[in-house]
Amino acid sequence: MDTLISQLYAYGGDSGQGYATEGDVLVNQTADGVDLNTIWAQAASAMSLYNRERSALAALISYPTTNVGDAIPQQAASANFEEVSEFGEPQGLRSVPDALVLGYDFKDYDLASRMTWKFLRNATAEQVQAAINQALEADNRLVTGKLLRRLFDPTEGTNEHMHRVFGLWNGTDGMAPPPHAGLDFPSTTSHYLASGNTAIDPGDLLDAINAVRLKGFGTSVDTRLIVLCHPNEAEEISTFRAGQEANGVPSKFDFIPSASAPAYLTEENVVGQVAPGEFGGLEVLGSYGPVWIVPSYFVPAGYFAVVATGGPNSARNPIAFRQHTNPAYQGLRIIPGRDQRYPLQDSYFARGFGCGVRYRSAACVVQVTPGSVYTPPVWAWS
Repeated sequence: MDTLISQLYAYGGDSGQGYATEGDVLVNQTADGVDLNTIWAQAASAMSLYNRERSALAALISYPTTNVGDAIPQQAASANFEEVSEFGEPQGLRSVPDALVLGYDFKDYDLASRMTWKFLRNATAEQVQAAINQALEADNRLVTGKLLRRLFDPTEGTNEHMHRVFGLWNGTDGMAPPPHAGLDFPSTTSHYLASGNTAIDPGDLLDAINAVRLKGFGTSVDTRLIVLCHPNEAEEISTFRAGQEANGVPSKFDFIPSASAPAYLTEENVVGQVAPGEFGGLEVLGSYGPVWIVPSYFVPAGYFAVVATGGPNSARNPIAFRQHTNPAYQGLRIIPGRDQRYPLQDSYFARGFGCGVRYRSAACVVQVTPGSVYTPPVWAWS
């Protein structure tokens, strides 16, 4: 009897099973009766779709890869035919000597959902799904933000294998863009420009366009030049008219609204093809000469980039989007919590990726500033 009493005191009177805690309570549905495992299955399905259809902006400027780095020629054209001689042999194709070894960094990121059993017990299905949507939105900001930082920041880095991770040509690392079409470029060539004006003007656009086109990018039928800019700059560009000054600089081209622009009256006729209303899932405001204007709030105000893109996830895009070699660790993943029966409890989200510039000539960034020295943007979000 004494032994039994001592055991009851020792084990709290539960015959050796320990205390029943809140964590032992099974919660299998939300407050409005939706099964939690059904929501988990829906979340997993949404994650799969989300990873296939990456952020439109991220996909338009990057190329997915599992490589830690690549040796990539930095010019757009290479081999040439030669006239046939009667007894000679043709010149053979060979590796382009200007290939540059470019590294891509990689880091892991995660975000806890913090959905405890108490939250799940009292929450509706809509509230649970809202938490998942928050994670998707945060991941979109993370990926797009990292890619844009790489595009807009000339600072060189290294990856875990000590490969150099480059930005665009910066004019300070001793490297020069390879010659193209008979043109040579000095090692001081930079694709990070300061406008010297307080507002965007037509000269800024032409400088950036020429910086890319003169090196052979954005001139072929399988690539397209776009201007990524904040809506503030896009609105200013929409006022440019050929032969008229804009912010003190005469414009060479007219801004032409895209096919999806609001209806407007004009006495002039548009000659040529009007830009489409969207490209790669992004809105196209209109065209200016050879470029399409693509506004985005992801781009900081006071900056814009002229980018040669081959389309979503094209190998011709300027930035590499590095993922893990193991497919199980690619994309945004939702990780189940400790209780495998109800994986939404204490679940979290994980993403591993990195980036680096693949083609240093394929984009040019401009800061709209009265100064003469480019300063990378300070990002208000991450």
